[in-house]
Amino acid sequence: KCLCVCVPEIGVGLTGFGLFFLLFGVLLYFDSVLLAFGNVLFLAGLAFIIDPRRTAGFFFQRQKLRGSTFFLGGVALVLFRWPIIGMAVESYGFVLLFRSFFPVAFGFILSLVNIPYLNVVRAIIFIFVQLTVTMPGSGPSMV
Repeated sequence: KCLCVCVPEIGVGLTGFGLFFLLFGVLLYFDSVLLAFGNVLFLAGLAFIIDPRRTAGFFFQRQKLRGSTFFLGGVALVLFRWPIIGMAVESYGFVLLFRSFFPVAFGFILSLVNIPYLNVVRAIIFIFVQLTVTMPGSGPSMV
């Protein structure tokens, strides 16, 4: 019973260490060993957080198959010691996989009121949206 409770914490730790090793591998000029270790830890942490069956279900959904192919292909390229090309392919796959999550995360970050720079960015985006929505001639023409 205790193992079921502790698994998400282990997964968060593995994912955190995976992201740390990925960042550290990129900072050290795409060190292939650190990047490979970071990829393995990240994927293991993801499997610990959301059950291995659900993780496989997430990666192999029909609409996410292209993103999964690029992401896992990039991981394989990093493991085969092609770190720069592998990270580029992996990044593209990451964007394809999580593109539906980005607006939610961006909206949450912009809703934080105690970060002054983000308040300025939110105000600029709000003004831009207001101008593009209310510009004359931006709607359907009446001709």
